[in-house]
Amino acid sequence: LSVASVEDPVVMSKIRQNLREKHARHIADLRAYYDSEIQSLKQQLESSHRTASSEELKKINQSLADRDWCNLYVLNRCDQLDAALNEASARIKALENKNNLLEKQVADWRGRFYSMSDTCKALQERLEETRTAHKEKDNTISRLTSRLRELQEAFEKAYKLSDNKNTRLQEENKMFQNLLGEYESLGKEHERVKDTLNTTENKLLDANTEISDLKRTILKLEAQLKQVEHENTLKLRH
Repeated sequence: LSVASVEDPVVMSKIRQNLREKHARHIADLRAYYDSEIQSLKQQLESSHRTASSEELKKINQSLADRDWCNLYVLNRCDQLDAALNEASARIKALENKNNLLEKQVADWRGRFYSMSDTCKALQERLEETRTAHKEKDNTISRLTSRLRELQEAFEKAYKLSDNKNTRLQEENKMFQNLLGEYESLGKEHERVKDTLNTTENKLLDANTEISDLKRTILKLEAQLKQVEHENTLKLRH
């Protein structure tokens, strides 16, 4: 029998059924054989009762007693083998139930592990998106900073060239204030993105920790399952 056949409950049930049937046929054959032997000896005893001597009668009686004892021993041995077979069948059934329970637990933990892996993957993708957005915001802030520096330099040059250009200076000042407000708004958005990034990283760390715990639990359950399967194999061989 292959290992896959031994692990199949249907195959094991058929094997046990075949063993029970063979055992029952063997016991029936033994009983029929010894019954026929006893009947034959009785007939011989009856036929030779009138002509046999006392010594021959003693030998026949002794032979009958030996046959009866042998028959009784065989019947007792058959009963013992039947009881041992029933006990082994009950033990195999208990091991099969325990094996099925462990397989269900392993499947449950494996499903939870896959679910946590998907969640971790989604968090990693979200983290990458947040980092990309954060990088884009940094680039935008850098461009605005450069533009602000250029406007400051232009404002200073314009202020040095003419004090009479108040209108132009007011417009540039207004533009400068608008850019400054946009810069502050982007700075606040940048802080919010940093907070979101930190929160996402913390969730990712928690998910990785839980995944490690689930891996250890699955390894422990698989070790228990292998131990039960090994014990089941030893019982089957026995």
